[in-house]
Amino acid sequence: MWGSVVVSLLFWGFANEVTTVSEAKKYYPLFGMFANVALVFSGQFVRYVSKLHTSLPAGVDGWGVALKLLMSAVVASGGVIMAAFRYLNVAVLKEADGSDGAPSPSGKLAPKKKKKPSMSIGESARHLASSAYIRSLATLVICYGMAINLVEVTWKSKLKQAFPDPSAYSAFMGSFSSATGVATLAMMLFGRFVFRKWGWGTAAMITPAVLLGTGVAFFALCLTGNTFAPLLSTVGLTPLMLAVFVGAAQNIVSKAAKYSLFDPCKEMAYIPLDAEEKTKGKAAVDVIGGPLGKSGGSLVQQLLIFGFGSLAASTPYLAVILGGIIFAWMGAARSLSGQFDAAMQQQQAAEGSPEAAADTSAKAKAR
Repeated sequence: MWGSVVVSLLFWGFANEVTTVSEAKKYYPLFGMFANVALVFSGQFVRYVSKLHTSLPAGVDGWGVALKLLMSAVVASGGVIMAAFRYLNVAVLKEADGSDGAPSPSGKLAPKKKKKPSMSIGESARHLASSAYIRSLATLVICYGMAINLVEVTWKSKLKQAFPDPSAYSAFMGSFSSATGVATLAMMLFGRFVFRKWGWGTAAMITPAVLLGTGVAFFALCLTGNTFAPLLSTVGLTPLMLAVFVGAAQNIVSKAAKYSLFDPCKEMAYIPLDAEEKTKGKAAVDVIGGPLGKSGGSLVQQLLIFGFGSLAASTPYLAVILGGIIFAWMGAARSLSGQFDAAMQQQQAAEGSPEAAADTSAKAKAR
């Protein structure tokens, strides 16, 4: 949770402070690309340390050695992140801002840091209720969290059945991480093309469409896999292992779309807002959107397991609920696309760029 939620949140919050919309369209996909280069190597490192037990002397706890190496790598990576962040604030941004408020080389003043408001759940809910733009953005985040949680938990239950040994499980997840990194790198290149060619709206629709298509394939296999057992046995597979592989492919493609398109779209959506709305909106989405998505998905599964006795028996109902969530996600993305275009038009008009505003208006009408 810390790596996927908190560190990611802090990074994108910092990026939003120092990046314009035009810069974001070019550089946000690249940020994700560089991050997933690390994912490829980290996956191979996890796979390597997970297999160390085969070369250790008898009596040595191989999994304990692997955990120590993994945690050492996490601590070292955290130190590098802290050093890089301090360098950017002390050497780069401070120099660009200057003690007298001098403009940066790009002609813009470096943004002054503002203390992020601490909003309670009630305040966040009221802010979401008062702003259609932030409400649509929160819906995207909630629906993503619920959808990926529903699919991931079902897949990981199959994965644990297939790999009961923790070292084998960890080695598989290392390969999974590397494959996710490679797929995301490819999707990053595609993402830059999508943003340039079709804009924010199309980019925002791709992730739910991918999750819908791959989710249908995975749940269909979970429900009908035993039908193909005789045929699978001829190629040395079982329905369980096929479900694991298809679920892994589903997660890889979905996460690649998320990292390359959903995250940049989500963060770009904050940029045309004014400073107060941007700060309050992000705080509201952070307080309600992310946690509600994860906990909402878990609550749905717990209720179904309680009602039907097991996760396997709940699978058909999870598939139906997943479809409903993704269609709600697509509706929110379409709504937010129009609002984003309008906000961009207002921002560009306020900055004295009538040509850019007219171009944005034309794109909105065409869409």
